[in-house]
Amino acid sequence: QVQLVESGGGLVQAGGSLRLSCAASGRTFSSYAMGWFRQAPGKEREFVARITWSGGTAYYADSVKGRFTISRDNAKNTVYLQMNSLKPEDTAVYYCAADMFPRPIPRYDYWGQGTQVTVSS
Repeated sequence: QVQLVESGGGLVQAGGSLRLSCAASGRTFSSYAMGWFRQAPGKEREFVARITWSGGTAYYADSVKGRFTISRDNAKNTVYLQMNSLKPEDTAVYYCAADMFPRPIPRYDYWGQGTQVTVSS
C-alpha cells in the first residue's frame, strides 16, 4: 500500500511558476516509478510527466516539454513537478501516481488526491 499526498498548487498568473510536491509513504519509494497527470474541467485526465525509480530518465507530454521538469528525491520520498512559463491551458487538478512494477505499458497503481493549479491570463 502506498499513500500519496500532493501539495504546492495555487493561483498564478500566466508566465509564472509553481512547484508541486508529492510525498509518498508506505513502500520503498526508490523502488517504483512516479508520474504526474492532470485533469481540466470537462476533460479527461491526461499524462504530464513520468520519472523512473532512479530519477535517471524522465518523459513528458508534448504540451509541457521544455516548460515542466519532473524530479525526485528518494531520500525524502518525494517527487516534484517544476512548472515554468505557465499558461491558462495548464489550469487543472494535478495528480501524482505510483507505478509499482515494471511492465511493458506503464500502469499506475496508486493515486494522490490532487492539487488545484489555476493560471490566470
